[in-house]
Amino acid sequence: MSGESRVKKSLLNAKVNTICYFISLVVAFFSRKIFIEKLGVDFIGFTSTLQSLLGFLNLAELGIGTAIGYVLYKPIFDKNINKINEIISIFGYLYQKIGLIILGAGLIFSCFLPLIFPDIPFSWAIIYLAFFTFLTASLLGYFINYRQTLLSADQRNYEVTGYFQVATTTKTIIQMILVIYIRSYELYFAIELTFGIIYSILLNWRINKVYPWLKSDIKLGKRLFKKYPEIGKYVKQLFVHKIATFVQFQITPFLIYSYVALPIVALYGNYILITSKVQSLISGAMDSAGAGIGNLISEGNSQKILETYKELFALRSLVAGILAACVYYLGSAFIYIWLGSQYVLSDFVLLLISIQLFMSILRGTTDQFLFGYGLFWDIWAPAVESAIFIVSAIIFGNIWGLPGILCGPVISSSIIVYLWKPYFLFSKGFKITVINYWFIFLSHIFTLLTAYFLVRALTGIIFSNDKLEENWFDFILGSSIFAILMCIVSLILFYAISPGIRMFISRFVNKMK
Repeated sequence: MSGESRVKKSLLNAKVNTICYFISLVVAFFSRKIFIEKLGVDFIGFTSTLQSLLGFLNLAELGIGTAIGYVLYKPIFDKNINKINEIISIFGYLYQKIGLIILGAGLIFSCFLPLIFPDIPFSWAIIYLAFFTFLTASLLGYFINYRQTLLSADQRNYEVTGYFQVATTTKTIIQMILVIYIRSYELYFAIELTFGIIYSILLNWRINKVYPWLKSDIKLGKRLFKKYPEIGKYVKQLFVHKIATFVQFQITPFLIYSYVALPIVALYGNYILITSKVQSLISGAMDSAGAGIGNLISEGNSQKILETYKELFALRSLVAGILAACVYYLGSAFIYIWLGSQYVLSDFVLLLISIQLFMSILRGTTDQFLFGYGLFWDIWAPAVESAIFIVSAIIFGNIWGLPGILCGPVISSSIIVYLWKPYFLFSKGFKITVINYWFIFLSHIFTLLTAYFLVRALTGIIFSNDKLEENWFDFILGSSIFAILMCIVSLILFYAISPGIRMFISRFVNKMK
C-alpha cells in the first residue's frame, strides 16, 4: 500500500475513469448500431432480458462486497497487512459459497427457459449458449476476481477500470468485426466468454503486482469468519439495502417484456445505454471518493464533515442537472440520427428517464455519507422502496404501458431516497435537523430549473430545435450550443446561491496556484 493522499487517489481515479469513459462511449454507440443492424432488435432485446433475469441469481451476493470494503477501511489506513489478509480470506470464503449457490441456482433456472421465452425467434442452442456464457462470466467474479475489492477500498479503482476497459473495448471491437463479416451468434458469445477469462487473468496479475504480500486462503477464511462478527452484521444489513437498487435495475426490462413487448426492451435499452454511459462517467469520477469520506468521518471533525457534504452535494447537483437537461433536450434527436425514427420513444418516456438519471446521480452524496457513518440498520427502507416500485410499475404499467412502468422507480426513489434517507443521515449521522438538507436540496433544484428554462429559451433564439435531427453536423452544433450555455448559466447561478460550489471553486483555484 502506498502513502498517496486521499485527494491524489481520487483525482487519479477521476482521470482514468474519464479517459476510459470516452473510449467506452465511442465503442458502445458504434457497436450498438452495428449489433442492431446485423443481429436484429429481437437479439438485443433477448440478451438484455436474459442478463436482467440472470441478475437475480446475483441477489445472494448483495451486501458482501460492500461490507468487506467498509471493514477494510481501517486496516488499510493502519497498514495492517495481517488483518487485510484475514479479511480478504474471509471474503474469498464467502464468495466461494455464493458462487456455488449461484451455479446451482443457474442450472435449475436453465430448466425453465422454455417457459420464460416461449416464442423467441432463436434456436434453443443459441438461447442456452447465451445463458451459460453470461452465467460463466458472472461466476468468474466470485471464484477468481474477488480480491479486486481491496483495490476499491484502497482508492485504486482506476486499476480495475483500466484493465476492464482494455478487455471490454478489445472484445467489442472483435465482436463488431465478426458480426459484420460473419454474423455468427456462436462466435459472438465465444468472444464474450474468452475476454471475460482474459480480463480475470490481467486483473489478478495486477493485484499480485500491487499487493505482493496479499495471501488469501479460503480455508483460513472459513475459520476466521467468527473472528469478525461485524462482517456478518453488515452483510445482513447491506443485503437488504442493495435489494432496492437491484430490483429496480434488473426487473425493469423484464416488466417491459411482460407488459409491452420484447422489441421495446431494445428501444428502451438504447436510451439506457446513453444514461448508463453518462452515469458511469460521474460514478467513476465521484464514487471513488467514498473511501476518502469514510476516513474523513473517522477523524471526527463535525464541521469539516458537514462542509464536505455540502460541497459534494452541490457539485453533484450541478453535474446531475446539466447532464439530465442535456439528455432530455437532445436525447430523441440523437436516437433519431444514430438509429432512425423508428427507435425514438415519446417525450414523456424521455422525461422519466432523465429524471431517473438525475435522481440516481444526486443520491450518491447521501449514500456515501450514510456508508461512511455505517448507517445500514434501517433495513425496512429498501424493502418498502422495492414494494413501492413493483406495485407502482405494475399498476401504472397496466394503464400506460412503458411510461407507467418507468413511474415506478421515480415514485419509490422520491419517497425513500429523497425523504427518508436524508432524514436518517442528518438526524443519526450529522445529528442536526433535516431542515438543513431541505434548504440545500430545494435551493439547488430551483436553480437548476431556472437555468434549464433560460438556456432552452436562449438556444431557441440562436439555433432552431428542428435542425437537430437533420444531420450530424447540425446536431453537434446545436447540442454544443445547448451544453455550453447550460454549463455557463448553471455555474453562474450556482455560484450565486450555493456555498458548496463556492467552496469547491475556491479549493480548485488554490490547487491550481
